Amino acid sequence: MIAFVSGPVAALAPDTAVVEVGGIGMAVQCTPGTLAGLRVGQQARLATSLVVREDSLTLYGFADDDERQTFELLQTASGVGPRLAQAMLAVHSPDALRRAFASGDEKALTAVPGIGKKGAQKLLLELKDRLGKPVGPAAVPAPAAAGWRDQLQAALVGLGYAAREADEAVEAVAPRAEAVLADGGQPQVGQLLRAALQTLNRAR
Repeated sequence: MIAFVSGPVAALAPDTAVVEVGGIGMAVQCTPGTLAGLRVGQQARLATSLVVREDSLTLYGFADDDERQTFELLQTASGVGPRLAQAMLAVHSPDALRRAFASGDEKALTAVPGIGKKGAQKLLLELKDRLGKPVGPAAVPAPAAAGWRDQLQAALVGLGYAAREADEAVEAVAPRAEAVLADGGQPQVGQLLRAALQTLNRAR
């Protein structure tokens, strides 16, 4: 198994990073949150999980080993494949998922695209004791509330969008971020990046 890849980032796409390893470009499927931390030309180290199918080999990449382990544990539930597991990590951090399963938080799971009420109930039963207990504090304070704008803008520019396009996309998703802040939460840059990319794709 390929446990990790390390090297300069050769290219970025909305769901993929290409990392140059020994002169070979390795295409790695990543969540928006992981992609947001990468920049073309800079060094990166991604924990990886290789998914083997009859007709394909797909390498999934993660910011750290905890994300990779959670990705693999999620797939031990019936009906959860790599894409759904990755979608869960795009919406929630590993510790947030552990808290959701430990507390039976059905609402947190239905926030993931592709998981309905019945699916959430089934996953809670199957995975309750598999992910383990949360390892971090109940609430990890994010950087300054307004920091999401800078992070999102930098992530979009890193993906190859012009500064003007990035600014427009940031403004398009600003109401969503401000609604989260109004409820006392912290905007998740990974989720905002996905929404911003959708607005940019519609504009093209």
